[in-house]
Amino acid sequence: MPHPIMFDDDDPVLARVRAAALALPGAAEKISHGRPNFFTVKVFATYSGSLRHGDGRRFPQSILVKPDQGEYPALLQHPRYYEPKYMAPYGWVGIDLAPGGAPPVDWDEVAELLDMSYRMTAPAKRIRELDGRG
Repeated sequence: MPHPIMFDDDDPVLARVRAAALALPGAAEKISHGRPNFFTVKVFATYSGSLRHGDGRRFPQSILVKPDQGEYPALLQHPRYYEPKYMAPYGWVGIDLAPGGAPPVDWDEVAELLDMSYRMTAPAKRIRELDGRG
């Protein structure tokens, strides 16, 4: 039985995430478990519908990324970040991107986190290609 779709393709937040993620070398999108996933060989970001570990709160406009482990604790100090249920033990962090939240979404920071997650998962050839854009 396929998973139900957990996102709205017309979501403007998804459009911004999609543009930033697909701008990375060799990045593509696939729907998995009802959500958009961005990947090269491995997934580096997942959009939509994640649950927070502990209380089960749902974040319909969010992304999951895999940051450098040194960054993980600092990110969780920010009110927009959370430990995603099921994925936190594997080093993933969630970022609530809902408009109107406090503080506002810092889209430059989102792009940096997508870049970091990409670098944690992409093949060396793709990372060299990204670095060569300079």
